[in-house]
Amino acid sequence: MRDLTYFIACTSDGFIGDPEGDASAMVSLVDAEFFDFLKTEYPETLPTAGRRPLGIDDLPNKRFDTIVQGRRSYDLALNEGVTSPYAHMRQYVASRTLGESPDPDVEIISDDLVGRVRALKAEDSAYGIYLCGGAELAGALVDEIDELVIKTYPIVQGSGMPMFAAGFSVTPFTLESHRAFGNGTLVRTYRRQR
Repeated sequence: MRDLTYFIACTSDGFIGDPEGDASAMVSLVDAEFFDFLKTEYPETLPTAGRRPLGIDDLPNKRFDTIVQGRRSYDLALNEGVTSPYAHMRQYVASRTLGESPDPDVEIISDDLVGRVRALKAEDSAYGIYLCGGAELAGALVDEIDELVIKTYPIVQGSGMPMFAAGFSVTPFTLESHRAFGNGTLVRTYRRQR
């Protein structure tokens, strides 16, 4: 059984974007030290289109070989004309409205999201599954998430899109590691208590 990891950026007050989900306010905080961490520890989480200009398109995947993202996250790429944003991984987009995939390398999950993710987790692989953005998606899959990697940036928004859009429940996780960066960013890794 492989892990589903919610690898997410958020503000210090727990928002992953503004009320519409725009997270561009956090991008300016990715300095040289933090970028070096990302390319060393999580290179596959950087979209394919950005890897070549950054000089990292030859880096192998370290942790994930599959990505599951929500429709809004996928729309960010589609709005730029990119139909396969993570071509270096198997790509799935959870959407009840998208219909047919605009790219043969991107599979749309339109129903039984939990069942499909459970099937992906049951596959035999040395790599995990990257859950990429989307409060609604994370809320729908909260019971399937094995690991949280939360990149917390030193900004406060006051309101916005939360990390999870789900009904109230208490789901315990245990802190496994944390790392602070010079720019004030903190990366915490939690393991689900089972």
